[in-house]
Amino acid sequence: MKAFVAGATGETGRRIVQELIARNIPVRALVRDVETARAVLPAEAELVEGDVLKPESLTAVLGDSTVLLCATGAKPSFDPTGPYKIDLEGTKNLVDVAKTKGIEHFVFVSSLCTSQLFHPLNLFWLILVWKKQAEEYIQKSGLTYTIVRPGGLKNEDNTDAIVMQSADTLFDGSIPRQKVAQVCVESLSQPAARNKIVEIVAKSEATSKSFGELFANVA
Repeated sequence: MKAFVAGATGETGRRIVQELIARNIPVRALVRDVETARAVLPAEAELVEGDVLKPESLTAVLGDSTVLLCATGAKPSFDPTGPYKIDLEGTKNLVDVAKTKGIEHFVFVSSLCTSQLFHPLNLFWLILVWKKQAEEYIQKSGLTYTIVRPGGLKNEDNTDAIVMQSADTLFDGSIPRQKVAQVCVESLSQPAARNKIVEIVAKSEATSKSFGELFANVA
């Protein structure tokens, strides 16, 4: 297995890179600027320059990767087209290149409540609308996929247990980014994670379960 990580310098993306390297999975990290990325990513990661909005830059840098993890996301800005471009068009470009390169598993970090049009997050230039359309594009692509919908993201890890449920059944809650990264990486080796949407939060009162149990319990 060789992993390609898009959005590798983001808060969640860099934790995915760390998680992969901790498991001795070779990582190719897509970055916009190698010098800047080197300061935040582990030395073991192979850094490649490219842009999800420039599909012609993706084909070569994907190289011999066998799995792809997408943790891209538009940063808050005054550009109303940002989420549309990054969360939808950028993801579609990655999916198209993944298909041509024979990627075996596509993992997409989405968000809780993508099916709720009137969610407050859609005030940020319809970000959940575009994530939902990206999910649908992945589902129709023919690729083996896992779509991970985390709750509110926390930078600090904690000892709370992961709660994992089926699509459109969790509507609030939060989760450390480290746990999101673990779920994404675990999905690559869990047969029960294939072609599923999983919603995840972390709760102190929840019973701790193995990743195999968590994925198997999602329809």
